[in-house]
Amino acid sequence: MGIARKLLQLVITVILVTLFASFLLELLPGDPVEVLVPFGSDEQRQLVREETGLDQPFLVRYGNWLGGFVTGDMGNQYTVSSTRPVVDRVTTSLWPTVLLMVYAQTLALIIAIPVGVIAAYRQDTWFDRLSNTSAFAMLAIPTFALGFVLQYYIGVKLGWADTGGYKSPTQDLAGHVRSMILPTITLAVGQIAVYMRLLRSDMIATLQQDFITMAKAKGITTKRILFRHALRPSSLTLLTVAGLNIGTLIGGALIIEVVFNIPGLGYLMGEAIATRQIVMFQSLVAIIAIFYVFVNFCVDILYTVLDPRIRHAGT
Repeated sequence: MGIARKLLQLVITVILVTLFASFLLELLPGDPVEVLVPFGSDEQRQLVREETGLDQPFLVRYGNWLGGFVTGDMGNQYTVSSTRPVVDRVTTSLWPTVLLMVYAQTLALIIAIPVGVIAAYRQDTWFDRLSNTSAFAMLAIPTFALGFVLQYYIGVKLGWADTGGYKSPTQDLAGHVRSMILPTITLAVGQIAVYMRLLRSDMIATLQQDFITMAKAKGITTKRILFRHALRPSSLTLLTVAGLNIGTLIGGALIIEVVFNIPGLGYLMGEAIATRQIVMFQSLVAIIAIFYVFVNFCVDILYTVLDPRIRHAGT
């Protein structure tokens, strides 16, 4: 029943999100055909209007797209000179975005977890105050501004990383690392601050529990208490926020991909909006919604691994 309920939630989420996003795109001023064919004749524009289905009502067009998307047909991208399947554009743009999000999330957790644990253990010390101040500073910096600063100082002045572009890891691993260092840091900084402060608060509460006092009385080392006994129950909220933060990461990726010229889904989304590629926009929104629900479904499963009480409560 749980899986069936999640699948139903996935379907409802995709339909509502794509319908609402498509409606917002519909409200943009101007004729989409004039954007697609800016210098064509009236006959050419009418032909494009019929090929793209823009001569039909909004709900009919949405239904046609949804039916095609379910069967794997995402429609076509229309330009003045060519027509290209949307699935081809999505396939080539998917991995840069996924890799960027995975790198940023991994970096954020690797830094935030030990810092948050130590800050909780050393509450009200210089380390705790320094980490809190650093977190506020990281949250206050706009993502695009941080990207430009890193580009200039680390990329241009020091030459330690590429300032833009993307290289596939299968073709040039070293070049891939250089091209993804700055975007990863830029996207991860804000997440580090959120995760660090969240884990610190939960750890402070956990360290005051009776089972921690008992562990100390048994002579268990501080390191084992912190990272085995206290971290596990304290990580449930962190896990929830990390799953929900997928939306934030996707939104940040859109900006970062433009700043660093990475041909990912965010860059493609901006192109779809600017050129009024409605079916491509709908397909991208659907893919993002599916990915978001899937990640949170995985988070629910991990709950039962981290806290057996949840698994036993459901039986």
